[in-house]
Amino acid sequence: MDPIRRAVIDVGTNSVKLLVADVAGRDVRPVWEGSRQTRLGSGFYETRRLQPEPVARTAEAVAAFAKTARENKAGSIRVIATSAARDAMNPGELVSAIERDSGLKVEIISGDQEAEWVFRGVTTDPELATQPLLLLDVGGGSTEFILGQGGHKHFQASFPLGTVRLMERMPHSDPPKPAELTACRRWLGDFLSLQVQPKLEPAMQRETTACSGKGALQFVGTGGTTSILARMEGQWDDFDRGRIERTRLSLERVRWHVERLWSLPLTRRREIPGLPGNRADVILAGAAIYEAVMGRFGISELRISTRGLRFAAVMEPAPAEHAG
Repeated sequence: MDPIRRAVIDVGTNSVKLLVADVAGRDVRPVWEGSRQTRLGSGFYETRRLQPEPVARTAEAVAAFAKTARENKAGSIRVIATSAARDAMNPGELVSAIERDSGLKVEIISGDQEAEWVFRGVTTDPELATQPLLLLDVGGGSTEFILGQGGHKHFQASFPLGTVRLMERMPHSDPPKPAELTACRRWLGDFLSLQVQPKLEPAMQRETTACSGKGALQFVGTGGTTSILARMEGQWDDFDRGRIERTRLSLERVRWHVERLWSLPLTRRREIPGLPGNRADVILAGAAIYEAVMGRFGISELRISTRGLRFAAVMEPAPAEHAG
C-alpha cells in the first residue's frame, strides 16, 4: 500500500496543533508537527461563549498551519475542534472565522469521538497495540479516560476537567501559595471521587479480571502535559518521540514535579529544562491532575504516548477532502 500524505489541524482549548503524516493503513509516519498556543478557552468558562480575541488568534493559527501543510504537500487537510468548541454557545463564530481565514471546514467532535480516536492513535504504537491499557488524555478543557486492549475498548468517558478549565476555576498566586496547592488537590480529589470513580472503578475491576494472565494494566498518558513531564524528567529541551515514550514516571516522581512546580514563580518555571515557556502556567494544573488520578486509583507508574487524537484522525479520509 502506497502511503498517502494527509494533514490534521487539531483546535484545542489551549493550543492548535498540526500533524502532517504519511499514512498507510495503521502506519502513521509524521512528516511535520507543530503547536501554537492560542488559549481558545480563555475567559470561556464563566459565560460559555468563545471570546473574540482567542477566536481570532485560533483562526490565524489554523490558517498558518494550513499554509504549512500545503507547503509540505499534504493531499488533504482536516480541521477538528474539541472541548471548548463543543461546549460553547457560539461555536459558529469560530467555524466562520476559520473558514474565512483558511477556506477550511471545521468538524466539532464529541467527547466520545475524541476518546475513540485517542485509543486508536495510541495503539498505533506496536508496544501498546496488544497490552491492557488505561489511557488518560488531559486536554485544556476535557479529560478522556479509556480502557481497552488490542482493538477492543471496554470503557470510555470524557469529563469536564482540563488544564485551562482548572486554572480558570482555581486561579493561583505568583508564586503559588501552599494553601492553593492544597485546595487544588482537595478539589481534584472530590471531582474524581464524585464524577470519575463511580464509573471508572467498576470498569477497571472488570478489565483487571478479564486481562488476568495477559499482563498488568498499563497506565498511559497522552497529550502535552505528559510529554512535558517526560522532558522535565530527562531535562530535554527538544522533542524526541523515542526518548519521551521510553520514559517511566513513578507516582513519587510525579508528586515531586508537582511540588517543585507549585513552589516556583512563573519566571523560574520558564527556566526549567524541558518545560516550554508558554506552558509554564497550565503545567501546574496538568501535573496536579495526573498526580490526583494516580493517587486515587492506586497507580504506581505512568507511561507516556506522544500519539493519540491526531494520529487516528489522520488515518481516516476527511469527510470532504481539501486539496493541498
